[in-house]
Amino acid sequence: MRGDGRVTNALLALLSRDWLGVPVALLVAGAGAGLIGSGAAWAVAPGGLLVAAGAALAVGAVRHLVLVGRGPGAGPPPGRLVGVGGHRMHVLAEGPAGGGPTVVWMPGGHAPGEEFRRLHTMTAARTRSVLVDRFGSGWSDVGPFPRTTAVEAEELPAALLAAGERAPFVFVGHSFGGLLVANVARRRPDLVAGLVLLDPTPAEVIAFGPPNRLITGMRRAFLLTAVRHLFGVHRGRGGRTGQYCAAASIFAELSPAGLAEVGWETVVYDGDLGHLPVLLVIPRDLTGGENVLAAARDEAEAGRIARFYLRARTRYLAASTEARLVHSPDGTGHDFPTEAPGFVVDLVDGLVRELRTVSP
Repeated sequence: MRGDGRVTNALLALLSRDWLGVPVALLVAGAGAGLIGSGAAWAVAPGGLLVAAGAALAVGAVRHLVLVGRGPGAGPPPGRLVGVGGHRMHVLAEGPAGGGPTVVWMPGGHAPGEEFRRLHTMTAARTRSVLVDRFGSGWSDVGPFPRTTAVEAEELPAALLAAGERAPFVFVGHSFGGLLVANVARRRPDLVAGLVLLDPTPAEVIAFGPPNRLITGMRRAFLLTAVRHLFGVHRGRGGRTGQYCAAASIFAELSPAGLAEVGWETVVYDGDLGHLPVLLVIPRDLTGGENVLAAARDEAEAGRIARFYLRARTRYLAASTEARLVHSPDGTGHDFPTEAPGFVVDLVDGLVRELRTVSP
């Protein structure tokens, strides 16, 4: 790993400690007190400013700790905390376990499993269903840095097995979560009965697509959010700084340079999934508030961007000989798991019943 990468990951690991704001505030106030105590006339004003700034930072840091103690992930976890690589990962498993594969949900971004609680609850009424909080999200520990898709593809099955869940699994992943579960299937085909990929992140969009301000600004936004939370400079409920640091770490992959560095370990190429049953679910059109056409300079380029995105979305069909294309309901966009949860649950249930029928 490059030296700058080691420094970045060390800083992210430090920033992920929710208590860090208190000693930083004390250091700032102490520096100001030192200036005032130096006896120099010129030092009184800047020293006073530093003391005031340190006091304000300390109040914000304490506010952050209070909010963390009251926020999501602070109370008893609804599932189990299992050991993975010396850290604790949260696994919530519910529903009858018998006669068919277990469904494992993975939301997009670097969100906690709780994002798919509604889908999970609906599925658990029919079959075994599991939510997992990746390290740095939900009730799980922050975990080690860097966060990468390749690392998380090893951690996810380890957590399921540590929780006592039995293969085979049907993994359901949305967006960046789709890229993750496809990586799990490539590495551990012995554990996977099928995949449902809900508009998964395609490599071409990151490596060759037009500039996307949303993606390029995402990592910077996560870092700034972590700092604001560390010192209580935000509105609403608090959140652990670790969740934003973990997201900032893994989102380093979502750039042409980042993908080039990790591509061989992260991209799922043609034929990588063999004959695994795969349902690729994508919107029919660029709808639902997607902003990819904002980069177009004219109508001709808008048409080219639309063709690129719509066809890049189908790339996972080449990963398996048993991949099938399904379109989400008309009018839905990238967030169709939230917009049409019943459609998604019925689709997953259909695959589970199909796999149960063909199982020996």
